Amino acid sequence: MLRRLTIRDFVIVDRLELDFQDGFGALTGETGAGKSILLDALGLALGGRAEPGAVRVGRDKADISAEFDLPPTGELMRWLSEHDLPDDEGVVILRRVVESGGRSRAWINGVPVTQTQLREAGDWLADIHGQHAHHALLKADAQRALVDGHAGAADQAGEVAARFRAWQLLAERRRAAEHDSAASERERELLAWQISEVEELAFEPAAWDELNTEHSRLAHAAGLMEGADEVVATLGDGDLSVATLLRQIHVRIESMSGIDSGLEEVRELLSGAAIQADEALHSLRRYRDRLDLDPSRLAQIEQQIGRVTDIARKHRVVPEELPGLLAGWQRRLESLVADADPVRLAEQEESARREYEAAAERLSVARRPAAKALSQEISDAMQTLAMAGGRFEVALEPCAPTAHGVESVEFRVAANLNQPLRPLAKVASGGELSRIGLAIQVITSRESATPTLIFDEVDVGIGGGVAEIVGRLLHRLGQSRQVLCVTHLPQVAACADWQWNIAKAKHGEEVLSAVTPLDVSARIEEIARMLGGVNITDTTRRHAAEMLAADRAGAV
Repeated sequence: MLRRLTIRDFVIVDRLELDFQDGFGALTGETGAGKSILLDALGLALGGRAEPGAVRVGRDKADISAEFDLPPTGELMRWLSEHDLPDDEGVVILRRVVESGGRSRAWINGVPVTQTQLREAGDWLADIHGQHAHHALLKADAQRALVDGHAGAADQAGEVAARFRAWQLLAERRRAAEHDSAASERERELLAWQISEVEELAFEPAAWDELNTEHSRLAHAAGLMEGADEVVATLGDGDLSVATLLRQIHVRIESMSGIDSGLEEVRELLSGAAIQADEALHSLRRYRDRLDLDPSRLAQIEQQIGRVTDIARKHRVVPEELPGLLAGWQRRLESLVADADPVRLAEQEESARREYEAAAERLSVARRPAAKALSQEISDAMQTLAMAGGRFEVALEPCAPTAHGVESVEFRVAANLNQPLRPLAKVASGGELSRIGLAIQVITSRESATPTLIFDEVDVGIGGGVAEIVGRLLHRLGQSRQVLCVTHLPQVAACADWQWNIAKAKHGEEVLSAVTPLDVSARIEEIARMLGGVNITDTTRRHAAEMLAADRAGAV
């Protein structure tokens, strides 16, 4: 469960450190006080998208940290281990920093992570139901995903989608082989000729480097030999050569150092220089003797280099890129050869179709009982949500094979007795959609292992006795996990185990949000405000006290 939320410089929040309790908690306050800002901050810590304006005006960055108890199920612990992240004695701390320029960074237990990793960890810890979440229920994709999630078949749905794509890809390849055989044959012939042309070069990068080095040496052999002769003459031939002069100087300094030992260092340097000059002379003579003036070999090498460069130029690459070009041609030719046999492709297509159908049937088997159970549970909930006699049905209708299986999923509803079932999007009013959406969220949340559930004004569009029933529904849900609810309904707030008030206050030139935990007397005042508006009377206070004192153990 969520233990602590620390917020710094986020929107209109200066600094907040909030310690949460278990059970069902209500967050209340005037419209615009910043109730949803707390949930937006928590959403960032859970890996949500950083929206523009997240950083408080005049500040460089917003910093949000959320501390959770490690769930007892063990899945998150295994996930942390797989990602080499520490388990800090049963605590998980998610941190997000958003800079004013839009850049953000994330940490888990002090270790830098990606936003994706932060979101994956957050999915194990909390689930936020936004105030417009029920509108998503009008979309077929959302309805299908909800049923698959209720059935525990999300992985099976993913497998069906993958099998469908594999089947369709093979079908496309088979059709292409049947209709484009002439074009494919021309491309195969061209590739085969190009591959043969490059393979004849027997091109090897290392041998190519050696060939260019040899070419450079042979092409410059005459000049190298002439230069070597000149240096040999200067260095070692004649009475005025460098080697002769060094030896003469060395003899002279050696005799002088016998008189003055201060010249010993000079003598040693000259001795070394004379030795090195002799060694250089011998090495240069050997190099000169090895130089080869071989015009025929030079012509042969130039022919080899010319052929390689001509072919490389023809295909608009440098010679060093020829091996990669050849490998690409070979892969393409292999693919064309494989796709040139419609019979074999048809066999592969049929095999992929059977694998898809088997996966789709397994998904259908998982969906049917889940759809039936969900239909009954939501129908039961509708009876207490001012829709007596109403019915809800998850309709599974056979359809042509798709990436989502072999049946369509559609939510149908009859809001009143004796009305026919019709698609949810066509018959539900705004209030009915809110109530049905809330029932679906609460019922599906019961199946979830997520320890913290957060509802952001999901009770919009309801009131009166229905609001009290919704409050009891959330209270019952809070008996098995932590539930947080931003609400404007006093009936819902009165059912909470604990309550916070969020208010805006002016500090100098700034308007900031503040959070105040409410004791019993303060809760009475806050619920009275929610009941009566600006003018709180003794009557509204008594009513608020009665609501708080009422038995909240009932369930929908």
